[in-house]
Amino acid sequence: MKILFVGDIFGQPGKHAASKFIPQFINEKKIDLCIANGENAAGGFGLTENIADKLFSFGVNVITSGNHIFDRQEANDLLPRSTTILRPANYPPSVPGRGYTTVKAKNGMKVGIMNLQGRIFMAPIDDPFRTADDLIDRLREETRIIFVDFHAEATSEKMALAWYLDGRVSAVIGTHTHVMTADERILPKGTAFLTDVGMTGPHDSVIGVRVEQSLQRIMKQVPVRFSPAEKGIKFSAVIIEINDSTGKALSIERVFEDDVE
Repeated sequence: MKILFVGDIFGQPGKHAASKFIPQFINEKKIDLCIANGENAAGGFGLTENIADKLFSFGVNVITSGNHIFDRQEANDLLPRSTTILRPANYPPSVPGRGYTTVKAKNGMKVGIMNLQGRIFMAPIDDPFRTADDLIDRLREETRIIFVDFHAEATSEKMALAWYLDGRVSAVIGTHTHVMTADERILPKGTAFLTDVGMTGPHDSVIGVRVEQSLQRIMKQVPVRFSPAEKGIKFSAVIIEINDSTGKALSIERVFEDDVE
């Protein structure tokens, strides 16, 4: 089976690129399941129900997220009602929503999706490694195909989790930094890995934000209201082919396309 995973969709420019390229790749590459990180889809910060519905209409099956998912108050009501919009599973148990799910792909196979958040240079939430151990045991009762979105800052932490889970999950793909890395590989025991899938959105920016706003914040260290940039729009994603019976990754391919319209 083939999974298309779309990197952090940022604001209206990201949604525009997603609306164009997701249906295209699903058809051309014969994609069985599409996952997208949508935590920045609402103006660069958070997610709303209307925007989630738009992403689903493009062909997305499951929306993952990260530390910005609760930037919009609406998430507190939306997440508990949805089985296909995830927040990081290693948030405290009292936090609304869920961190993993199983869905049936186009080819009829069940796929487990897990969303985790790192702790290095980020909020000190629960341990993603121990959380992964627990969730793998649960998901393995239903499927051998398990996809992990690891929303983390440090490359070392992302690599460490991938090695820790090698052979137990089908893929560990990093999100959060909005910069695609070029280190895609299949680890020795069959887990596909990429440190970061990058950002679907405006790349003439500072990780999606208007350059002048980001410079003001960085140079003056005063609060600045951020808004999405508008130029240099790119579609950033990865395609992973997985053996249906073993859950091992067969190939991993980066996708980085210009939205020239």
